[in-house]
Amino acid sequence: MSTLQLLWFLIIGVLFTGFFFLEGFDFGVGMAMKTLARNKRERDQVINTIGPIWETNQVWLITAGGAMFASFPEWYASLFSGFYNILLLVLVGLIIRGVSFKFRSSSDNARERNLWEWTLCIGSFLTAFFLGMMFVDLVRGMPLDATKNVMNPTFTDYVNIYSIVGGVAVTLISYLHGLNYLRLKTDGKIRERANAQAKKLYPVLFVGLVAFAVLSFLETDFFKERMVSSLIILVAIVLFAVMAAYGTYKDKEGFSFISTGLIFVGLVAFLFNGLFPRVMIAQDSAFHLLIENASSTPYTLKVMTIVTVCLLPIVLIYVGWTYKQFNKRVSIDVLDNY
Repeated sequence: MSTLQLLWFLIIGVLFTGFFFLEGFDFGVGMAMKTLARNKRERDQVINTIGPIWETNQVWLITAGGAMFASFPEWYASLFSGFYNILLLVLVGLIIRGVSFKFRSSSDNARERNLWEWTLCIGSFLTAFFLGMMFVDLVRGMPLDATKNVMNPTFTDYVNIYSIVGGVAVTLISYLHGLNYLRLKTDGKIRERANAQAKKLYPVLFVGLVAFAVLSFLETDFFKERMVSSLIILVAIVLFAVMAAYGTYKDKEGFSFISTGLIFVGLVAFLFNGLFPRVMIAQDSAFHLLIENASSTPYTLKVMTIVTVCLLPIVLIYVGWTYKQFNKRVSIDVLDNY
């Protein structure tokens, strides 16, 4: 395995981390449209917290997919063909979620607005849930053959207790991340309800993390291949969850928001740490897809690295500037339409 191959494996992990950290609270806010807000003004307040930034956050997923296609075409081909149905559902969620922003803001009819608010809520849920399922199935192992294709998968290869727990975990963490973001970005009743709901959900989160850890031990080879690092990352995930709960109970909004984001960082690190040095885990160990034989040519990786080094600082500066421009609280008394 070359240094550039390892570098791009890590970069893809970082891109997915950025996606879940930033888009995760977008999903949570989208779900909160129907679980937290109780009237049009409150729903306007909720949606305006992410109105200027949700498209920027979503680009991280596209970038991760593009980077995978360019740097690990074998991984991209096996993943996107093997998980075609799940990724189709993710795409449906992203599409109906995306159009709901525009159609809701342009409608004067209460029934139509309600439809698009539900579309936003359901689209946010579907995307978070099925992405969680896909990543868990990825590390559980799929029926790869000698040609590295997913061949004759069964229903339980996709839908099983581990993948369901993974999907629920990503959805719940996204929702809590969104609640903490709303605490940080709003005032009044929405902020109070977000705080109250978050306090009730942390015990559920801790139970879910325990279930996820137990199933990871039973359903993957992480603890056989990488016992020490897997345990360290799991402990860190639990610590981040405790920090998030502490921040909520002590009314430290920024602290709890960063902490729920760090849970996503820990989860992606846990999955990629367990994958290494593989990119796709086969049910038959003879057919694992490895980093070293799934990547593009050294020249391609070299060119991609040079371009990334040149452009990444500009992108990060722009993203930071965007968030700085919209860092004020969204008051229910001063609402803009997006």
